[in-house]
Amino acid sequence: MSDLTYPETGATRSGALPAGYHHLRHRAAIGHGRADLETAGAAITGFRMHRESGAGIEASTARAEEGTAVRVSVGVGPLRLSAPCRVIWTVYGPERIGFGYGTLPGHPECGEECFVAELADDGTVSFAVTAFSRPARWYARLGGPLVPVLQRWYARRLGRTLRRIVARERRLREAPGR
Repeated sequence: MSDLTYPETGATRSGALPAGYHHLRHRAAIGHGRADLETAGAAITGFRMHRESGAGIEASTARAEEGTAVRVSVGVGPLRLSAPCRVIWTVYGPERIGFGYGTLPGHPECGEECFVAELADDGTVSFAVTAFSRPARWYARLGGPLVPVLQRWYARRLGRTLRRIVARERRLREAPGR
């Protein structure tokens, strides 16, 4: 994975984020119980959460796995920004499901971001986004303090989207006659 644009590969997995970057940590409760964890995990690792949030996603595999090439895009027409990434780690465990990806050349930022659903001892299912980044392109540098604000907004949007997906799937599971 030598084509990543930063050296601290895997830092989002441990949570010990490197100095010299903007750090983002966002957590939101999205459901309760194992079925909600599995729904959230599938929506995260199958890129459904990103798609339903309005982002364009092209991925080289249907489900996140180490080495998957991902291109995230936002905007329309000539104002569409594209961000190439590569999945660098995944977790498919009984209490934690998700992945982390790192930036590739052409991404407006350099760094890493992860998206994980976690099941707590009390049954609460949380969605967590952890990231570190710094500008890599002139327009990201020009955005200055606005870039972290947009990143936090997007993390919250993903959390709301995932909460809706989980609630919709729970209603379907609990519908009479199912």
